[in-house]
Amino acid sequence: MDQREAGSVASGTRDLADEKLTEAVLASFDGSRSPRFKEIMQSLIRHLHAFVSEVGLTEEEWFQAIDFFTRTGHMSDDKRQEFILLSDTLGVSMLVVGINNKKPPGATQATVFGPFFVENSPFFENGDDLANGAPGEPCFVEGQVRSVSGEPIAGAHLAIWQADEDGFYDVQYEGLSESRGRGQLRADDEGRFHFRTVRPESYPIPGDGPVGEMLEAADRSLMRPAHIHFMVSAPGYEPVTTHVFEAGDEYLDSDAVFGVKESLITEFVLHEPGTAPDGTELDVPYYTARYDFVLVPSGEADGHGANASEEARTKE
Repeated sequence: MDQREAGSVASGTRDLADEKLTEAVLASFDGSRSPRFKEIMQSLIRHLHAFVSEVGLTEEEWFQAIDFFTRTGHMSDDKRQEFILLSDTLGVSMLVVGINNKKPPGATQATVFGPFFVENSPFFENGDDLANGAPGEPCFVEGQVRSVSGEPIAGAHLAIWQADEDGFYDVQYEGLSESRGRGQLRADDEGRFHFRTVRPESYPIPGDGPVGEMLEAADRSLMRPAHIHFMVSAPGYEPVTTHVFEAGDEYLDSDAVFGVKESLITEFVLHEPGTAPDGTELDVPYYTARYDFVLVPSGEADGHGANASEEARTKE
């Protein structure tokens, strides 16, 4: 590039303000190699510049925002993803999930991924105790995985994880070397599954980081209703990442991450001490719950298949 060309390029980005500044930044992405990247970035710039102008953002506020995102990144690791928590509490996760998981009637609906998923959790056999020592009231969960057309899906894969009675996931405990309240199962030839765990409890999302500060400033609750996480998949079917919520929980209508759907709520039935579904004799009360998962054959869902959180997980 000669001196005249350099001068011409430089003059295109000088003395810009307001609309002309936005136009120049948009134009800087015109040569993007990917049309989709160009579409996303230019839309982001339009909305971001419009936001800054609308609220009259001060320099101090912008630096506070940069500090917020920096601390959010520092808080994130392989056990806790503060950015997923931020996305969840801003409703972005559920918006993306909804856009990418339009299911036909009767199919199990997707919801937020959550920040405490762990790859390669241990495999269990049907009937095993996934709690593995996690504190809580005994709970026996069963169900079936089937297609929207009604056929059972043999050998469907289920990844399961949950908090204990104190509202903590195993990865939140310092020094805990074994998985508790999480694991993987295979459905049987009739698509059926069953396992023992502990009754899920409502709990506050982590409030000791930037996301907690944001919610405190907004005078918002940290609470999530009681639930068990499931990721269900099978060859030839669209996978689903979802929760099963306990009916009657006081936080169903004020979930901090906006993840509750009516179709994902089921009864956790209290039983007096006695013979449990697995044949063991219990001298304490216990709960039972049933939920059937309904999957859509690949290519039939009106979306992009696995929800955005699942896609993000595979890139971590």
